[in-house]
Amino acid sequence: MMLPGLPGLSDLRIGFIGGGRLALALAIACRSAGLRVASVASRRRESAEAFCGQVEGCRASDAQAVSATCDLVFITTRDDMIESIAASVRWRPGMAVVHCSGATSLSALDSAVRDGALTGGFHPMQSFGDPLAAVRSLPGCVISAEAPDAELARVLGELIERLGCHANWLPPGVRARYHAAAGYPSQFINVLLREAVSIWSTWGVAPEVALKAFLPMARGTLDSIEARGLADSMPGPVSRGDAKTVAAHVAALDALGPAHRAFYTSLCGRTVDLAMERAQGLDDDACRTIRATLAEESSSG
Repeated sequence: MMLPGLPGLSDLRIGFIGGGRLALALAIACRSAGLRVASVASRRRESAEAFCGQVEGCRASDAQAVSATCDLVFITTRDDMIESIAASVRWRPGMAVVHCSGATSLSALDSAVRDGALTGGFHPMQSFGDPLAAVRSLPGCVISAEAPDAELARVLGELIERLGCHANWLPPGVRARYHAAAGYPSQFINVLLREAVSIWSTWGVAPEVALKAFLPMARGTLDSIEARGLADSMPGPVSRGDAKTVAAHVAALDALGPAHRAFYTSLCGRTVDLAMERAQGLDDDACRTIRATLAEESSSG
């Protein structure tokens, strides 16, 4: 049974309020999957028109027109604008309003609920820095969805399947926790690589040269994790119980400043826990020695 007033997936009129990179990637992916993207609204008309230039059959509209002409509307604005955008639009019974924020509660769409619309969340676990690259890498990725109504959940599930993705259904109340976790394999990788690049810069290596050297290592690490899991794929001195090398690292970084040392010792301490989970895990003596080394070197500053 379909939602009241909501067509089947292939006949669904999809709209976007917010014409940024995520919206564009999702619209192109929907269109490529044979779905109808009917209209888009953006703060700047020229942005909406540029969006439509890349999505066949899409028309530039205002937010109210998107609501009036579409069955499923994605709100793809900044997180802090979702609630005010939802409150500024008149919705109708039988349609669905879905935001694409990872952290924002569905309560931001309560005004749409009061108008009789169904509401949900739809958050692709993907980077959208380059929309066209995101479209290419979207198939196979996970989309985290939330829908209190079972029929909306069914439609979103069908959409996720049509896009070639996998559904991760979120229970109520965990969105901020979920989104915080997603930061570790996304933007925190940027921070880790920036720290590595900055260390190499201390002897004059250009940032772009250092980054080019580190990226194959990062890709190889991800491949190993996929093949062997987090613990058994972990490389490095901690995985070998090599406290002497850990001490050398910390001493060298301490010479560069306490921030470098603290960052390293914090991360290295977590790797001890992970190393103990390996099939050929560290023995207790090795763990104690490395933890003592990190504690001594941290307190010495």
